[in-house]
Amino acid sequence: MTDSNISSNQTPTTNEPIEREPLGAARPEDADTSAQKDPAAWVTGDEPMTEAQRSYLDTLAREAGEQLDPTMSKAEASSHIERLQAATGRGDG
Repeated sequence: MTDSNISSNQTPTTNEPIEREPLGAARPEDADTSAQKDPAAWVTGDEPMTEAQRSYLDTLAREAGEQLDPTMSKAEASSHIERLQAATGRGDG
């Protein structure tokens, strides 16, 4: 098959690499934002907190000398975890 046999709407197949953005690359619009979603926007944010959240919150609350509602949602638990991590110095940064 020669080039003259390829119709104008067909693309010849080549083995040349396609230039694409690498997986996980930061996009300009993401540059100043966290990779985490706001807990209030979570699809499952209204569900009861997980056992892992409950256990970690219990530890953090005891260290901070606080008592928390044991029936909070996943989103509420996440917010309290972030706040208490900062208060107790257990946060990432």
